[in-house]
Amino acid sequence: MNKFGDLEIFANVVAAGNMSAAGRELGLSPAVVSKRLRRLEDRLGTRLLQRTTRQIALTEAGKGFYERVVVILASVEEAETFVSRRSVTARGILRITAPTAFSRKHIAPHLGMFMAKNPDLAVNLVLSDEFVDIVGESYDLAIRIAELADSSLVARKLAPVRRLLCAAPEYLERNGIPSILSDLDDHNCLTHHSTEPWRLIGPDGPVAYRPHGTLQTNSSEVVRSAILSGIGIGYRSTWDVGGELASGRLVQVLEDHEASPNIGLHAIYPSRQFLPVKVRLFIDFLAELYGNVPYWDAGAEAPADEEPAVGKIRSIK
Repeated sequence: MNKFGDLEIFANVVAAGNMSAAGRELGLSPAVVSKRLRRLEDRLGTRLLQRTTRQIALTEAGKGFYERVVVILASVEEAETFVSRRSVTARGILRITAPTAFSRKHIAPHLGMFMAKNPDLAVNLVLSDEFVDIVGESYDLAIRIAELADSSLVARKLAPVRRLLCAAPEYLERNGIPSILSDLDDHNCLTHHSTEPWRLIGPDGPVAYRPHGTLQTNSSEVVRSAILSGIGIGYRSTWDVGGELASGRLVQVLEDHEASPNIGLHAIYPSRQFLPVKVRLFIDFLAELYGNVPYWDAGAEAPADEEPAVGKIRSIK
């Protein structure tokens, strides 16, 4: 049992990012946590963690060990649940990485509902538009918007993502409405710093168009504001501008050209087998919240946050 307890301490330290936080979660002092980690490393004959005064980092051996330990711990939790038939509750820290703009609009406003249902769970939500290594950086799951390639990770589609070309009516009144893709050459096309073309599916199949315009920025949110202010035409997702399209503040242009229907909103996690309860509950929550026709495409308001948040948000960046 002591050996199993050492595994639990190790997994909690990796998930929390430091021994003090893990100790608070387990009801142990940092000194005890440190002693148990040393005992585990001595027994294994290898170093699992590189320690500094402020943070820890997994060694190569520690990374492989952690991937296997979380599966073991999750399987034990599921076995206990099966035997006891008790209600499944989420505890501990749920570490999530998710895209910045989407999270601000469609995850953060709904955390209150999720955390009210899971008061023993703390959420550590880190916003980033980079595709981070969720195993190497010890995330429980990632939310990604992409047309996914083959991967050793597991993905569950949460909602379709529709991308289209749009502009403010006043811009089109001044500059005309493009009728074919090449008409965009005569328009101010707004995009953030990128060499990537706009990849579209048209009447004749896939096509790539390289936009050019007078605004240069590294912020997708600045591009969104510029489109709304009537500066030019942009390529946006309906989760970002669905409300403006519904209200008429923006209109779709070149309606026969949109992004690939294979692009979707996905939850990415390391293993399908023995999925931790906290991860499963959050994925199920988002899947039910968005659905096959998400509220931003249905012309509806986001579901109201009816209950106060009683959980703990560790960090939202």
